[in-house]
Amino acid sequence: MNRWLVNRVVSSPNCDDRTAPITMVVLHYTGMKSADEALARLCDPEAKVSAHYLIDEEGSVTSLVPEEKRAWHAGKSYWRGITDVNSASIGIELANPGHEWGYRPFPEPQMDALLPLLGDIMDRHDIPRANVVGHSDVAPARKQDPGEYFDWHRLAQIGLALEAPPAKMNLFYDNPGGFYLALERFGYDISDGHAAVRAFQRRFRPMVIDGEIDGEIGGILFELLLQRDIGRAR
Repeated sequence: MNRWLVNRVVSSPNCDDRTAPITMVVLHYTGMKSADEALARLCDPEAKVSAHYLIDEEGSVTSLVPEEKRAWHAGKSYWRGITDVNSASIGIELANPGHEWGYRPFPEPQMDALLPLLGDIMDRHDIPRANVVGHSDVAPARKQDPGEYFDWHRLAQIGLALEAPPAKMNLFYDNPGGFYLALERFGYDISDGHAAVRAFQRRFRPMVIDGEIDGEIGGILFELLLQRDIGRAR
């Protein structure tokens, strides 16, 4: 951790030892009414949840769990064959009321604090852009965060996340199973196919999030898999 990126350290007891190397970053929203309320919960032993960092809406960064420790932020989750996402990831919580308490766009100071912190983490741990994901990507049946207002495009512009490619063609699958298998190949848990589609839409086509497979998301997924296969999606 670079100390100049962190405003304060508030140690959370909710952590344990990693069993895997760090290869991912998972972005969350807190889904609580205030950053102070979220901080209290992330440090409450009874809650049994935590993250490595919390960024409030004014852009103040709080370190909660040392990066070498396993924070309890992802819960039951999956990404690209990894079933213990907590062990393999660094979790960053962004203070935001979430869909339950008045979901809103993430303010400029908060994003300005996130970008250098995320870039520093990715550089130090050699994390590929494809492994910077949202909580909804790794737990599609349970989670919606950081949600459709999160500015993934801004991250992608400076190499901190995958860009959502335009669909160069509408690609329709003969049956839903074909799309689900392609989605699994990209990295998603497809045990709940409808939820996996919603998560993919929320991340790569947030204008319409209905869980329905259509030609546009078929085309987007094709482009993402093509980029991955030719080595441009790291």
